[in-house]
Amino acid sequence: MPMDPIPVIDLFAGPGGMSEGFSSLRDENDEPVFRSIMSIEMERTAHATLRLRAFARRLMDADGRLPQDYIDYLGTPSSENLERLKDSHPEEWAAAEAEAIQGTLKEGDDEFVEMAKKRLQGYDGPLVLIGGPPCQAYSLVGRARRTHDKDRLEKDVKQTLYKCYLRFIEVLRPTAFVMENVKGLLSARNYGEGVFGHIRADMEALGYELHSMVVKDPERPHDFIVRADEFGVPQARHRVILFGTRSGCGQGAPGVMTPRPVITVDQVLGEMPRIRSGFSSRVHDKLDWKEYVRKAAEKLMLTPEGSALGPSLEPVMEGKHLPSAQHADGIGAEDRNPLSDWYRGHLAGSGVLPEHVARNHMDSDLDRYLFCAAYAQEHKTCAKLYDFPKYLLPNHKNAEGAVEGKEVVFADRFHVQLSDQPSTTVTSHISKDGHYFIHPDPSQCRSLTVREAARLQTFPDDYFFMGNRTDQYRQVGNAVPPLLAQQMAQVVADWIDEPSVGYYR
Repeated sequence: MPMDPIPVIDLFAGPGGMSEGFSSLRDENDEPVFRSIMSIEMERTAHATLRLRAFARRLMDADGRLPQDYIDYLGTPSSENLERLKDSHPEEWAAAEAEAIQGTLKEGDDEFVEMAKKRLQGYDGPLVLIGGPPCQAYSLVGRARRTHDKDRLEKDVKQTLYKCYLRFIEVLRPTAFVMENVKGLLSARNYGEGVFGHIRADMEALGYELHSMVVKDPERPHDFIVRADEFGVPQARHRVILFGTRSGCGQGAPGVMTPRPVITVDQVLGEMPRIRSGFSSRVHDKLDWKEYVRKAAEKLMLTPEGSALGPSLEPVMEGKHLPSAQHADGIGAEDRNPLSDWYRGHLAGSGVLPEHVARNHMDSDLDRYLFCAAYAQEHKTCAKLYDFPKYLLPNHKNAEGAVEGKEVVFADRFHVQLSDQPSTTVTSHISKDGHYFIHPDPSQCRSLTVREAARLQTFPDDYFFMGNRTDQYRQVGNAVPPLLAQQMAQVVADWIDEPSVGYYR
């Protein structure tokens, strides 16, 4: 039975969601079961996030809690405050810089493989490799865009980046690996042959068996799909997870994750401070937001479509409980949130809530968001463009057919995250606009904040995302939910015969 933390190497790490899940798993003595020794990410701001979290973990290792100066930084993040924080903890910062590496993995380039070998020199215990090779070439939407260009799909460098992952397996011979990808991987074809079959054959040729995290004896490719909402994640995120084990290691056939109760959007977002959107147009900078939204509700009520939404619109028209600020700290009553301890953890009682700042929106989009949120609240479903009052239809070709009831592509382009169920998949598209991620409360009239999206992805509130807001949204959307990753880590730990205690025990 392993005694020290099991080393983990994270490839294509993004902002570190999978590393966070593995690093958060504890043994019966509250010591870490796994420890990240190397994580590699190409994109600059995602790497900065990855490094900052590695730094935070080093600080927590000292006495099991975040120091006050780090919490103060989260409350007032600035480059000056970060420099002061680094100067106060130079050893932990140096360790974080050594762990989190900004670099590009390339097929045929063994620079990082050799670096990993050096870090593991003299170690002969269990090793786990995690990560997800970039998946754009396999995504169903991405492939739809490429159907006119077969050569581009087949030559897409992202389709071969898994071979970099394969090279780490070939050289380092990890005890186990966990690889995440989109569902499109299962049906993708390269030069007429199935990509999934190729990957499986490659792994088996190296002496590894592929297992599912959810089906004990997988017979079909779809048995490798993990539906996050079935495992206590408040999001309908469905991804392929390949769990590979080296032949002759471990405790026989691995187990699978245990299903958990469904958690809804309202349970994890309802306790957060209510904030308002702002206006993106300078022409409207001086408009009173409350008065604008109140009049928008009155106008909507005069339409046949809006008159049916009275119970949701009347409080807005009366100006009741309309928020005043675009950002807020603090947290409300947490008793209805089954993930409160997971989210608040080291910030419990601090009042700090980073990155909960509303976007600015076009005034016409405020009208649409108000309608969509009220419609969802009354009908328990999302409005399609066919359901919109005509004056709210966007002025572009995609919406023209809705006027005449004709078929419209992406008729649900304005989408509310319904309160009483898990959210839809949080993707990097949230960085472009908020239309598909509208907050369910009509009185807030906005899209989700970075922190709300991060909560749907199960990032703890003390997990800070670097870069500008667009960067932050993109990182959140590309990540593996840490709470899901922790449950994967528990399956791996059980197979290695390492007792562990996760959030769900």
